[in-house]
Amino acid sequence: MAQDRTRGDGEMLDAVVIGGSFAGISAALYLARGRRSVAVVDEGETRNRFASAAHGLLGHDGKPPAQIRAEGLRDLLAYPEARLIAGRALRVTGQRDDFTVELAGQSLRCRRLVLAYGMRDLLPDLPGLAEVWGQTAFQCPYCHGYELSDRKAALWMGGPHVADHARFLRQWVPELTLLPDGLLSEQDHATLTSAGVRVAAAAPVRLQSDGPRLQVIHLSDGRTLPAEVLYMATRAEPACDLAAQLGCRMEMGMQGPIVAVDAMQASSVPGVFAAGDLARPVFGAGFAVAAGVMAGTACHRSLVLG
Repeated sequence: MAQDRTRGDGEMLDAVVIGGSFAGISAALYLARGRRSVAVVDEGETRNRFASAAHGLLGHDGKPPAQIRAEGLRDLLAYPEARLIAGRALRVTGQRDDFTVELAGQSLRCRRLVLAYGMRDLLPDLPGLAEVWGQTAFQCPYCHGYELSDRKAALWMGGPHVADHARFLRQWVPELTLLPDGLLSEQDHATLTSAGVRVAAAAPVRLQSDGPRLQVIHLSDGRTLPAEVLYMATRAEPACDLAAQLGCRMEMGMQGPIVAVDAMQASSVPGVFAAGDLARPVFGAGFAVAAGVMAGTACHRSLVLG
């Protein structure tokens, strides 16, 4: 495991990256390769920690997310310009060329900030969901659907795009039952019928599983639905309020509020960049790495060119 490299001498760092998962490590790596001093502040509570494997990331398909992160940190900390500080950033103040990041018992000064602390999924109060979340209950079919394809599945979702999403999931699921979270239109019913999707007019009230393996969904009308996979569309929020402390402009993403950034991952606050799920309406490991690279290079150019 990577070692902390901390100094308490009040030095001015070139950049502090808050969040040490795929986006944050990628940003810090490019800053270090630009020969800039950079510290990554991270408490280890990654959004993907519930999943046993990550997929779709070139060269890492099927690896546990924690392993990919550890390998990334190993690469990053091979550079003397970079360090990892294990802890939670509690407060950020200041402005471009002089920010202060406060942790418990320590503070860091830096010229630039990269926010990459991600989002927190807001799971519904459904008994049994926590036991299967990230294993046989999840959101993204590209991330996990291939390995769980051809199994009985349910989709718990509402909103105007529910019928299209159910039809989309049929690429992975031959036997799909929709648990609508709200009313369906006549057009929705027609679309679902033509796609071979069953509709259960009752809400889930409890999930029954064998460890992380979903087995049965108990419904509000007393019936049970055998299912091995549950797809959901959850809401999410930023994992902490640091962007709000800085006054960054926010916008609505597909799941909740995200930091608004330009094509170079720059936020509305000068000297502050954001990357990863925190600044994208669509999430995923590949997107996070790409956004982190852009944030790191843009942050470096800002340091060099002003």
